[in-house]
Amino acid sequence: MDPKNPKNPKNPKNPENPENAENSASSEHPQHRAAPPGDGRRRELPAEVPVTPRTAADGPPGEQGGGPSLTGRQRLVQGIWPPRLTRAQLIVALLLFVLGLGLAIQVRSTNDSSALRGARQEDLVRILDELDDRTQRLEDEKRTLEEQRTGLENSSDQAEEARKQTAERERQLGILAGTVAAQGPGITLTIDDKKGTVEADMLLDAIQELRAAGAEAIQVNDVRVVASTHLSDATGGGVRVDGRKVSAPYRFKVIGKPQDLEPALNIPGGVVQTLEKEQATVTVARTEKIVVDALRPAKRPDYARSSSQ
Repeated sequence: MDPKNPKNPKNPKNPENPENAENSASSEHPQHRAAPPGDGRRRELPAEVPVTPRTAADGPPGEQGGGPSLTGRQRLVQGIWPPRLTRAQLIVALLLFVLGLGLAIQVRSTNDSSALRGARQEDLVRILDELDDRTQRLEDEKRTLEEQRTGLENSSDQAEEARKQTAERERQLGILAGTVAAQGPGITLTIDDKKGTVEADMLLDAIQELRAAGAEAIQVNDVRVVASTHLSDATGGGVRVDGRKVSAPYRFKVIGKPQDLEPALNIPGGVVQTLEKEQATVTVARTEKIVVDALRPAKRPDYARSSSQ
């Protein structure tokens, strides 16, 4: 047979040659490789370690244990809690808190003064004049009291001087309490409410504004206004003043300094503008002599007594 024939069993290239098969098997499996030349012992390589495929339940690579995998949010929570604050971070947080508190206080003070900041120059001048007038009234009252004290200290007949001052003080308190009549300069305020839109709170605002401007005696129609006066809306229209019903037109007789009373009613957004928005007709007139003759009965206190007795 031809030794070069591929089908010749003795051909070393024939795959059916048993020797070729053994040589092929030896070359494919490294465990059966012959030892290198010069070494009489046969060496075997270690068996390959089987690799188990990783599943999703085993967690991300590098994670110890076989527990369930964590989501991104859970890993974020574990990273920031519990907080690990350093001394520098605490100092920065304290400085930021102090800075925020200062800014809040500054913003609040700015908002408080925004009302006056947005006012017109004429309104600011009027407000300053009103404050000056109130300050002047307080100074006059202080000077009067000091003169009374000096008169009591220097008078030869202190008892007679004390009686005079007591009588004068009683007259003043009677005017304030509405138990005696009073007269003097002032204004008359007339509110004509033909549509019945004026309510008790609007009249109360007018009384409070007049008192703040220095009104010493006030009378609404036939009712004397005192410190304890209360107003309420009457059934069927009108207003009740201390339980007595008064109807439009409402006439205020006010004793005080006309130069202070009239501007107090005509300030922007004040009593006159508020009533005119309710379609009421408002008239303010200065008068050199106003007579307030509506009286209130003097009430004797049931329990209070003078501490000098």
